[in-house]
Amino acid sequence: MQIHLIAIGKRMPEWVNTAYADFSRRMPAECRLKLTEIPAAKRTRSADINRVLRQEGERMLAAIPKGAEVVALDVDGRPWSTGELASQLQDWMQQGGDIALLVGGPEGLAPACRARASRRWSLSRLTFPHPLVRVILAEQLYRATTILRNHPYHK
Repeated sequence: MQIHLIAIGKRMPEWVNTAYADFSRRMPAECRLKLTEIPAAKRTRSADINRVLRQEGERMLAAIPKGAEVVALDVDGRPWSTGELASQLQDWMQQGGDIALLVGGPEGLAPACRARASRRWSLSRLTFPHPLVRVILAEQLYRATTILRNHPYHK
């Protein structure tokens, strides 16, 4: 199984790249984490936000691997505890198919991306900067694997 993190934005601060790479590298072979960066659409003061979201959404949908289960990261999604994430990860690993996690840009996800998702997951009721979401996701996925392996990291 592979977890595809499909996220808007290409130029991240070095601390984001370093932290993401660190947790991604720690993931076990049976559930590798792969980042696909989607270029953000050009934003200007007069930009049509609906057009921007539609363009980004089209690129995100095109990046979803065939047959992958799609999970949209969305503030209105269902929150999971770390234990619930570990349980969900175990279910995904038993099913064996790939997972695609969609992370939107500053305006969130395109409606088409939310519609394509089989579930919506909220990391928090707080709003996080989208670069930080990459790090949080990678760390929480790694933490979930340590729970499944009874590794002391979670303690």
